[in-house]
Amino acid sequence: MEGDVEGTPQTAKVNVLGMSREELRTFMTTLGERPFRGDQIYRWLYARGAISFGSMTDIARASRELLSRTAVIAGVVPVSSIPSPADGTIKFLFGLADGLRIESVLIPPSAQFDPDEDRADAPTRRERLTLCVSTQVGCPLACAFCATGTMGFVRNLTAGEIIGQVLHARHATGRRITNIVFMGMGEPLLNYERVMNAADIMTDGMDIGARHMTLSTAGWCDGILRMAAEQRRVKLAVSLHSASDEVRTRLMPVTRRFPLAQLLDAVRRYYAATRVRVTYEVVFFDDVNDRPEDIRKLIRFVRAVPSKVNVIPFHPIGFMHPEGLGATLRPSPRTDAIVEQLRAANITVMVRSSAGEDIAAACGQLAVAAPRRRQGGAIPRHRSTLPHETTNHETPPLWATRRREGNTGETSC
Repeated sequence: MEGDVEGTPQTAKVNVLGMSREELRTFMTTLGERPFRGDQIYRWLYARGAISFGSMTDIARASRELLSRTAVIAGVVPVSSIPSPADGTIKFLFGLADGLRIESVLIPPSAQFDPDEDRADAPTRRERLTLCVSTQVGCPLACAFCATGTMGFVRNLTAGEIIGQVLHARHATGRRITNIVFMGMGEPLLNYERVMNAADIMTDGMDIGARHMTLSTAGWCDGILRMAAEQRRVKLAVSLHSASDEVRTRLMPVTRRFPLAQLLDAVRRYYAATRVRVTYEVVFFDDVNDRPEDIRKLIRFVRAVPSKVNVIPFHPIGFMHPEGLGATLRPSPRTDAIVEQLRAANITVMVRSSAGEDIAAACGQLAVAAPRRRQGGAIPRHRSTLPHETTNHETPPLWATRRREGNTGETSC
């Protein structure tokens, strides 16, 4: 059962946020209640966003009082929200029960990262609202271009903490979140079960279809193969950046664990099992992965499986003081020419905007002051808060303030 336990052994309460429908039904039977009470709580948590058992008005008072004594609804605590004056992107800073912090990014209709242009059932651009959620505190993979990697790895998020980000964004805007991208802090496939549990709850309980979710991985092949075996309909995005093992290892040390041949085999199996087109994400760096031989290898690689390429602008992470290659990376002046070369090779290419760059919320820029877990050692003290994390609560842009009709339920955060 996913629910976490909070409090001392004598006063421990079970956290129900993050439980599936079946888990809630089982939990209620352990309390001597009928299983249908679990269905009621499920709707209140995820469809209506209840933050207390007392607000669940169609549940008998005695049952609500029992729940208040034995359970809690605990996800994430909003600390600040920073809207971008440039494009309306909103960056949320959340606190967790153990004092750690994570970030999420709400991407406005005018700057969508994954707009599902090829989906007949996709929301219109005006209706679309995408949330980029985090799945870990920090990340162990240390990609040279990623601010999160400079934090090291602290811990995985629970399903309730993942879902809590969505519930808060829905509450803050008064609008339905239509799309989810697991592209925030952390490697989602290293937190596989909790991420997929959260995805299942979003689909079943929050009206966000699996085909409107995208999971971005640095190429953790074990997780890709598991997605294939389970025929997961969540769309797969692979942070690729180079089709040369040597170059990619410099940018992404995970390549030592999973070389490109192994990655391509996993991607092929995923596509064969799901028939869902794969997305490759690429940032072109000056004199690193933008040479003619790099592009030739990239074209061969992405042609192997039906796919599209997202070309992402370079986003600096100097505010995290990266070392080594990360401190020297610069955007390629040849990016526009490379895009045309890819298109001339009949590859579908999407050039993405830098939504939220002015508030350090663009791709690769999420990072917070957190203790870095050292292998075999203790966790040092918290570092001082980064400058871009100190903003107090601010009024969101106008596009985010229109409340959805009929949204009368309370919302959990």
